[in-house]
Amino acid sequence: MVCSVLEEMRIRSLGVIDDAVVELSPGFTAVTGETGAGKTMVVTSLGLLLGGRADPALVRLGVGRAVVEGRIAVPADSSAVVRAEEAGAELDDGALLISRTISAEGRSRAYLGGRSVPVGLLAELADELVAVHGQTDQQGLLKANRQRGALDRYAGESVAVPLTAYADAYKRLRAVSVELDEIVTRARERAQEADMLRFGLDEIAAVEPRAGEDAELAEEAERLGHAEALSSAATAAHAALAGNPEDPEGIDAATLIAGAHRALEAVRSHDPALAALADRIGEIGILAGDVAGELAGYADDLDADPLRLAAVEERRAALNALTRKYGTDIAAVLAWAEQSAARLTELDGDDERITELTAERDELRTELGALAEQLTKARAEAAERFAAAVTAELASLAMPHARVSFDIRQTEDPDGVESGERTVAYGPSGVDEVELLLAPHPGAPPRPIAKGASGGELSRVMLAVEVVFAGTDPVPTYLFDEVDAGVGGKAAVEIGRRLAKLARTAQVVVVTHLPQVAAFADRQLLVEKTNDGSVTRSGVKILEGEDRVRELSRMLAGQEDSETARAHAEELLATARGEA
Repeated sequence: MVCSVLEEMRIRSLGVIDDAVVELSPGFTAVTGETGAGKTMVVTSLGLLLGGRADPALVRLGVGRAVVEGRIAVPADSSAVVRAEEAGAELDDGALLISRTISAEGRSRAYLGGRSVPVGLLAELADELVAVHGQTDQQGLLKANRQRGALDRYAGESVAVPLTAYADAYKRLRAVSVELDEIVTRARERAQEADMLRFGLDEIAAVEPRAGEDAELAEEAERLGHAEALSSAATAAHAALAGNPEDPEGIDAATLIAGAHRALEAVRSHDPALAALADRIGEIGILAGDVAGELAGYADDLDADPLRLAAVEERRAALNALTRKYGTDIAAVLAWAEQSAARLTELDGDDERITELTAERDELRTELGALAEQLTKARAEAAERFAAAVTAELASLAMPHARVSFDIRQTEDPDGVESGERTVAYGPSGVDEVELLLAPHPGAPPRPIAKGASGGELSRVMLAVEVVFAGTDPVPTYLFDEVDAGVGGKAAVEIGRRLAKLARTAQVVVVTHLPQVAAFADRQLLVEKTNDGSVTRSGVKILEGEDRVRELSRMLAGQEDSETARAHAEELLATARGEA
């Protein structure tokens, strides 16, 4: 049962396609047509819908932009729907609508469920919805890291669990090694920094500043610098309030206030309003007496000692020397001292830290070696199963004598990790170099598939690998672009038969030029150009009955009306239907 189905794509102004709709269905769909008709644009379009790179050269000349729209039916509870809804997308009758536009200037935009989204989100959904395979993917299979990734993907939890633990330890080892190298490399710079901090802390400790002391001394210096003027002002103010003993005839404020109070007291019983005023004058007299007393005390206590002023200024100079170097005020200086003391402790602890980091690095290297051994063992076990499964599939693809195997090896490296009884190079994915080998016939030595497989054999190996994956890590839709390249005859029939089998559990779309493959399809689409060299809406047709026989005849012999070709085409269809 297919969980998700690519139902339809509309392609406008992309390559040779002017405006065409590709209607797909569950099962096996074959896309055929003459060379240059635009079949590969189907794969290109789907790649764009799934976050592929936008190439402005694909936009038709004279047109401002190309547009690709797709409709994928998905179960409501799938993780793809959850991720799409998190991005604000909405389902259209149980389907995700995806759109991608490319301008002739190179700008690209993506839309999902009616909402503009980052192109990267489409790529995220692609991993769950569709597996696209073309000639570039076959070339990718030739790379060692892709082969190791394929093996790990097949192995599943047996590799994923130790690989996750290994990756975590590897990241920690990198971080520890970087810190250790930094401490060792910068030892001289750190020693110079420690000396500078020590000097500053010693200078501050010698002065022993106190929080707020600079503000207090500034006030005292201001007072001492104007002591004579302050004393004269306080004495004059006291005399004005309380009188001058040396001038008994003088009039002072206290005497005048007392006289006013006595005058009102004599008549206060006759009017409450006047009595209230008498009370207020009495309060003024008390307040004036208090102020006069404080003025007398201030004048007596005022210190005009020039020695004290000199001492204050000297202390302020010492504090100012600190604020020029370490902070805008004494509070900032003290904060600098606290931070610097902590930093000095850190710097002075370099030797201890180096010892700690070295020990941790050695422990992590030992841990990595043990995890790498687990990975190697798990990969070796999975490689046997994977190779046997792919070999069995190749037997079904007209390569009955071919044998697939894996070469899992390590490289000696004195700076590496100990794995087994050797010290080997290591990386973020372990210590293993994985290479897929192919022996195409008995007696042939296993060779890397890049050297040991022809184009047709490589196509079949790729298909066999994908079929094996379908049994362990299925994808709802597979799209193959000329996976039958370099293949013909019986091998082509076997590829068609195998694709049909894969289509029993998944949607399979194949762009092909081989009638032996197309005959096994549940639906065949023909892509054809108009007279002006473009593909229009009517240029993508579903072939049925006689039309399908004619197309298969053309693919077989280049002649739609050849009786021999027609008989062969009908035979192919009958064979395919008989095995359905």
